[in-house]
Amino acid sequence: ESSLLPYSTIEAASSGNVDAINAVLRHYERYIAAMSTRTLYDEVGVPHLCVDEELRRRLETKLITRILDFDVTRAA
Repeated sequence: ESSLLPYSTIEAASSGNVDAINAVLRHYERYIAAMSTRTLYDEVGVPHLCVDEELRRRLETKLITRILDFDVTRAA
């Protein structure tokens, strides 16, 4: 499986195509989850890794904003 998104998907996403934006979000889903993982400690001090959902949503929102601001003609 290729690690790059097809140009057509990027172009469609920057044009506002919801399916293409969702494809980009799916592509970066694991990276975003890794970036939003936090270590929390329970009442006895045992560490647990978990995804901070608020941070995950903020990262997804920022990615969507950047996708929509992306100028495909300038990048090509």
